Amino acid sequence: MLKELRKDPITRRWVIISKERAKRPHEFEKTVETPINFCPFDYGNESLTPPEVLSFRNEGTKANESGWWVRVVPNKFPALDDKIDFEKKGEGIYDKITGYGYHEVVIETPEHNTNFSKMSVNQLKEILWAYLKRFNEIKKDSSIKYIQIFKNSGKDSGASLSHPHSQIIATPIVPFVIQEELEGASQYFKFKERCVYCDIIDEEIRLKQRVVYKTENFIVLEPYASRFPYETWILPLNHSHDFSSITDEPLLINDLANVLNVFFKRFDEILENPPFNLVLHTSPFIQGTNEYYHWHIEIIPRISNIAGFEWGTGFHINSVLPEFAAKELKKGL
Repeated sequence: MLKELRKDPITRRWVIISKERAKRPHEFEKTVETPINFCPFDYGNESLTPPEVLSFRNEGTKANESGWWVRVVPNKFPALDDKIDFEKKGEGIYDKITGYGYHEVVIETPEHNTNFSKMSVNQLKEILWAYLKRFNEIKKDSSIKYIQIFKNSGKDSGASLSHPHSQIIATPIVPFVIQEELEGASQYFKFKERCVYCDIIDEEIRLKQRVVYKTENFIVLEPYASRFPYETWILPLNHSHDFSSITDEPLLINDLANVLNVFFKRFDEILENPPFNLVLHTSPFIQGTNEYYHWHIEIIPRISNIAGFEWGTGFHINSVLPEFAAKELKKGL
């Protein structure tokens, strides 16, 4: 049985691939979701959320009332708050910053019992537009250095409410994970004068082993050094460091919505609607990243657990060969 260590060419992080520990997709443990009878995100409950900062709604309807198909509201229990004064402080050897930032919720649809795989391409496109509009508005704040768009789906992913929603958190510092990617991509560029993500795309297209789906503008693949079973990346084929750059490219937005629609239909079919985290990685608001960084989406099914070895060493043990995952996911596509 296959056992090997693989090195991520971007972060230089090592992953252990241990096929002996593998399970078929239907054998992964799943937590049974407990149905709830009340949800503040449901259509008609608009008064139960903070006042919306953006909504796409029918003409003639009023803000914070029914008539919408996407709403964005401040998180009722924010991790960061833009009403707090931004201030850096030191306490001896320790550094801290006041909890300044933004924390918003994108309520993706009026429908409670649905998910990405059931949504129309048009609805997914509207969600992407909501991401972009809030991204472009928040980045005007010069104190903000990074905007994280993410989606927790299912209890095991960390979602506290089952109504389809995403979140936006904007921070006054660049997160460590993004900094790690930036440093790896920068070192690769200095050595080879090429974007490492673009080289990964070219290599995966050449090998045809880990590509799940491809359009004129985007590629869906299982990364060579996948940390988790069925970890999936979506990348633009043409080099771009900034997610917000597609604001002026409606065809790219349409294509990305189609990619999400196609992928999640197969994703839910093969893994039986698993809990997952979706995270958007884009360039922070600092100079000089346009040559070597490449924005992308990472989708991580929550079908395996991180335990003591992973926490103690930083290694991840992946029980599903990325090549096998790609083969399973692209059946019928």
